[in-house]
Amino acid sequence: MKVINVQEAKTHLSRLMEAAAAGEEIILGKHGRPMARLCSFTASGEPRRLGGLEGRIRIAPDFDDEDPRIEQLFQ
Repeated sequence: MKVINVQEAKTHLSRLMEAAAAGEEIILGKHGRPMARLCSFTASGEPRRLGGLEGRIRIAPDFDDEDPRIEQLFQ
């Protein structure tokens, strides 16, 4: 595992991004200690489905009702 200094990473960021996109894993470090990992990005193939928690969440009927205690604080 080769740790690349942050200053060197700033200088060669484009080259490092291309290497990461090609599948290489790059470790960024500070004072020789690993701090972060640069790796390729893979997008999820399927979009998120809306309403995934339908039927599992319950909202109380009085959810939107005003609370007289809180109302009194604003008067």
